[in-house]
Parts: sequence; C-alpha cells; structure tokens
Amino acid sequence: MATEMVLSHRPGVPRGEVLSEAELEELAQRKPPTPAPSPGRCSASTAKSLLFRFLPVLRWLPRYPVKDWLLGDITSGFSVGIMHLPQGLAYALLAGLPPVTGLYSSFYPVFLYFFFGTSRHNSVGPFAVISVMIGSVTESLLPSEKFFISVNGSNTTIVDEVKRDAERVQLVATITILSGVFQVALGLLQFGFVVTYLSDPLVRGYTTAASVHVLISQLKNVFGVSVGEYSGPLSLFKTFIEICRKLPQTNVGTLVTAIIAMVAIFIVKELNHKFASKLPMPIPIELITIIISTGISYGVDLKSKFGISVVGDIPSGLKPPVVPKTTYFGQVVGNAFAIAIVGYAICISLGKIFALKHGYKVDSNQELIALGLSNFLGGFFQCFAISCSMSRSLVQESTGGNSQVAGVLSSLVILVTILKIGELFRDLPKAILAAIIIVNLKGMFKQFTDFRTLWKSNRVDLMIWIVTFVATLLLNLDIGLGASVAFALLTVIFRTQLPHYSLLGRVADTEVYKDVAEYQKAQEIPGVKIFRSSSTLYFANVEMYAEALKKKSGINVDRLIAKKKKVLRKLKKQQKKAEKEKAKRKKVTLLRTRMVKPRLPPSLQATEAECNGPGVAVIELSGEESSAPAEPTLRSLGLPQPDFHAVILDFSSLNFVDTVSIKIVKNIFRDFREIEVDVFVASCPASVLAQLERGNFFSSTITKQCFFPSVHDAVLHISGDSSHPALTTRGPRRGCSLVVCVPEVCFKRGVGVCE
Repeated sequence: MATEMVLSHRPGVPRGEVLSEAELEELAQRKPPTPAPSPGRCSASTAKSLLFRFLPVLRWLPRYPVKDWLLGDITSGFSVGIMHLPQGLAYALLAGLPPVTGLYSSFYPVFLYFFFGTSRHNSVGPFAVISVMIGSVTESLLPSEKFFISVNGSNTTIVDEVKRDAERVQLVATITILSGVFQVALGLLQFGFVVTYLSDPLVRGYTTAASVHVLISQLKNVFGVSVGEYSGPLSLFKTFIEICRKLPQTNVGTLVTAIIAMVAIFIVKELNHKFASKLPMPIPIELITIIISTGISYGVDLKSKFGISVVGDIPSGLKPPVVPKTTYFGQVVGNAFAIAIVGYAICISLGKIFALKHGYKVDSNQELIALGLSNFLGGFFQCFAISCSMSRSLVQESTGGNSQVAGVLSSLVILVTILKIGELFRDLPKAILAAIIIVNLKGMFKQFTDFRTLWKSNRVDLMIWIVTFVATLLLNLDIGLGASVAFALLTVIFRTQLPHYSLLGRVADTEVYKDVAEYQKAQEIPGVKIFRSSSTLYFANVEMYAEALKKKSGINVDRLIAKKKKVLRKLKKQQKKAEKEKAKRKKVTLLRTRMVKPRLPPSLQATEAECNGPGVAVIELSGEESSAPAEPTLRSLGLPQPDFHAVILDFSSLNFVDTVSIKIVKNIFRDFREIEVDVFVASCPASVLAQLERGNFFSSTITKQCFFPSVHDAVLHISGDSSHPALTTRGPRRGCSLVVCVPEVCFKRGVGVCE
C-alpha cells in the first residue's frame, strides 16, 4: 500500500511553489531583530499606573458595589474573625511562641493585605504548615534546654519561659522580616513564576508530610507529657519515640479534655459541611469550645487540681515595633527563603482556584509583593510568617465574602480581642488548642487519596509525591523541601532525556503525518524517513536523539560508513601501487627511447619486427582532457544501499538548541550524506532557526534550502526532485587512465586478458 501512495498537493499550490525556509524568508521579508525598548519618560500617567499596580485597593475600592457586597462581606468578616481567634492562638503554640503572637499575626498582616492583595477570597494569616516550619527553627536554635534555671539554689531546674519566649519572638521576627524581603524582591523582579518549580504533587506531598509533623508535635499536649525538643533529620521519629516511652506518664485529665474537644469539633464541622446550604454561617464550634473550656478551667481550676497545662498570661494591647536581631540573619536565611516560597505557593494556588471560579484575575507578582509587605511590616510587630488558610478561605467564600473588606472586618474582630478580650483566655487549656489543630488537619490528611489518582494518571507525579513525603518526614521540613525540589527537577531532566521517538507516515488524502506505530492508516512515504522527537534537543539528550534516528532508520549507519572507509582505503592503496608501477614503466620506457640503437642490416631488422609483433598502446588522459570525476558510490564499491534516499527531521517540538545539539545535528547531516541520504528539516520554529544561525550551523553544504515550513512541504520537495544524488550515476574519477588493450598480444606476452 505504501508503494502505491501518491502524494497530493495543496489546492491551488503547484509543485514548483514549494518553498524552503530560505525562499520563504525572502518572499515574506523577515524582519530584523527589534532592539529592546528604551524605558519611557516619567509622566503622570506612568506614575498613576504604577500606583494602581502596587496598590490594587485604589482600583477596586472606588467601584465597590455597596448594596450588593457589603452585607455578605460583613457576615463573612465576622465568621472568619471568629475562626482567626482560636487558630491564631493554636498556631502560635505550634510555632513555639507565646499565644498573643498568633493574635498579632491575625491582625497586622490581614489588615495590610487589604491594600496590596489581588485575591478577593484568600484569607491570609497563620497557617499550620508555616507555623510548624517556624517551630522547627525555634526548637533547633533556641531549645528550652538553653533556658534552664535552678530553683532556690537547689539542684532542681525549670525553664525560664519568659526569657525563652522573648528570645524566640526576636528570632521569629527576624525570620518573618527576611521572608518578607525575599517575597518583595522576587515580586519586583517579576519572579512570580518561581512557584512553578513547586508542582502540585510536590506541594500536596509536602503539606501532607508537614501535617504529620504537626500531628506528632501536638501529641505531647494531648497526652500531657513533656518531651525534649529535637531538630534536624529524623527529629520527627525521635519525638514520636520519646512520646511513646512516656505514655505511662499520661495526664488523664489532659487526655480526656483533648478527646472531648476533638470529638465535639469534628462532629460540628461535619454538620457544617453537610448543611452548608441551609446555614447562614458555619457554627463557630472552635470559638464555642474555647469559651466553654476556658470557663470550666477557670471555675474548676483545672491547672492546680488536675495538672492540666494552660495558656497563661495574654497581655492586652498592642506592642511598639521592635528592630530584629541582625545576628540571626546568617543562621536563618535558608529557612526564611523556604518559608517565603512555600507560603507564596499555597497562597497563589488557592487564589487562582477562587479567581477561576469567580471570573477575575490574580496577579502572581503582586501577590508576592502583598505577602512580602505583610510579612516584612508584621515582623516589626512580633508577628510570625503568614500564608493563606484553606479552611478560612472556604468560609470567607461560602458565607458571602466578595472582597478583602471581609478580611479587614475579620482583623478588626482580632483587634478588639487583643485590646479587651485576650487576657480572659489565660486559663484556656493547651489541650483544647491541640485539639483544634489536629481536627483542622483533616483536609490535609485527605491528600493521601492522591495515591489512587496519581497511580492511574501519572506514575512520575506519584513518585514525586512519595519522595517529597518521605524526604520531608526523614529530613525535616527545610532540608526535605530542598531535596524534593531537586528530585522534581531531576524527573524533568530524565523525561527530556528519554522522550518518545517516532517515525511518521502520511494519513491518506491529508497533509497530516502521524506515528506509524500508533496509527494504522499512517503510511510511510516510499524512500523517505520522517523522524520526530517529543522533546527539545540539548546537551543531555541530543546524542540519544542521533542514536534513535539511526536505529529507527533500519540501517546501521556507523557500520556502513566504516565499511565504506575501509573499502576506500583499500582502493587508495591499490591506486598508489598502480601509480608506482606506472611510474616504473614510464622510467624504463624513457631509458629505452634515449638509448642509441646500432643500425642492423635490413634482414635482421625484419626479423626483430616479426619477433616483437604489435605491442600495447597506452593512451594517458590528462586531467584537463578527462571529464569531471565523481565520488565512488556505495553500488560501485559493492556495499549495500539504504532503502531510502531522504530523511526529514521534524523540529516542531524544539524550543531551543545549544552548542552541543548544533554540533550533533551537523554530524547527522554529515553521516547520512556519507551513505548517500539527504537530510531535510521541517517545522523548525523561528527562534530555533535564529539560534542555529548564531551557532554557525549553516555552511556551503547545509543551507536553508534544506529547511521547510512543514513536513508536507519537505515531502513535496523530495517527491518532485528527480535529480536526487543517490539516484544518479557516477562518472569516472579525475586522472583515471584509459588503457586500450590488444588481447591477443597480451596473451602472447603472458600478461593475461585485460579486465
């Protein structure tokens, strides 16, 4: 069937108008590269545009639809503010900080995000993953063991919590400010795309592992036992093992309190989810639990009677700004960068989900700036790094929130708490906060279902998920994140190193070319091999590309070239030997002609002529008299010929080339030319063509006449080329001798018959 295939031309396009890239550039008049635009002059309009860009609130607030949105934002703001209160206290405990810092982190950054953020539904503030990342730093750099003091000069020691908390607040403020600096700098440099290096499987695997860290860290507050603070690789397992060893020391009152709180919160949250459409707002079970437990703890005095640990003093009022400790910068710069990237990744992911659902756009670079300024300025007011909470954002959206006015109102709820109500929660049991944290991990633990989904859809993504999860558990949050990103990038490299190679065939009566191994109706063009790779070409995969091309061609190109060179070397040796013999005979002939022969009598001369007889007439053709020589062909050398005469390289998947790939592609042209096969390139992007020009790819043997806009154009060109070099006959080489022999004479002389 393939041999009977007849190529059809495009309607209205005669065969002679198939254009190569060189002809197309001349016809279409390719433009020269445009110089980079010079920065415009500063003007009022430019300043206004920049102001609106960095302060999005100036763009949307004047057009705020009060009648349509205000009521929903008020309801949403109050609901989210009620959630901020218990979560702020709980996540401060998770970060190893005084509870009041969680309230600060729920006020300042949320208020600042109102001015700079572009997402209408994100609820920024304390987040469990960021809090546990901060907690790992505080426990490693400022463990409680550094703050032991003796009691009344005895051998008994206790932790000086006031001094420890003050030092940790300074440390965390430094981390928060550095995180803000990184985020603002990346945003100003338009590096919002940096989050693309954190793929969705990586983020989900990382947050799932972080939720395990959060769970293990709160078990000590659930069982009421004290454990050491570990940091570095395997710290999670060390903590878990110590908790298991101390289970006999469990405080029963603390355990019962935590279990009752977890059950109550879980049941009410499930009811909120089930009856979400019927409830005007979710039941604030976390706030109700805090209020009830605080009242019971105060009335019954749980701390003194049952030894249940409580939150302690919560100072009222706002604190003045404090300059961070610069001596910590060098110690926490890596952690600050990791916190900045993870916090932004979670925030922009949720922001894009809500933006897609409600039909507006989120500026990724501006989100970096908004988060960065919230962290940077919040760090001076004893806040810890913030991100976006999924649970609060869902509540903000489901209760009618339409803008960040809801966020401002929620921050005002926290402000009232800080100023007037916060000190009332001094008797709040820590087990209640631990219960709130653990129940809120339910959404993250649901991500274990990714196993089944990724197993069916993409095994490589599943591997990324598993490696990220295991690395984060084993190596801790900071090192685990770096190892996970490195592994994810390696999978990209491996996938580009091992792309799918295919030979293309034409689908009958179309100009479409598909993989002949996957499509039954795709038939190869007789005498033409069309080769495509699913990846771009660069130093890591270009050699495999060349090997795959030679393998797919069905002929051992390297072996055939080696045989050809071997035969040519043999012929060259024979030619040199013939030239030596020729020179020797010529020398003898010259000597004979120079000799003066004695005159013989006529009778003897006749006898000599009769004995010698007619000789061999050798006619030498000079280089000028002979025709132009031709290269020896595979047929003339007695070597097998390929069953194809042209190769088309489909470059449609390429988006860049480097110097190594340019060199290898030139070698492909050279090797196939050696076996009398022409190479053509099709569908090469303009940017790649420009890179080939800059890389000195083109020469007298490789020109743009070999490049075509599409595979079909290249096929039409080849099918219309009747003067293909592989099909033409070869003439004699320049300088060859034409020897006219008289066989009878040669036979008489014992030379043999000339061939």
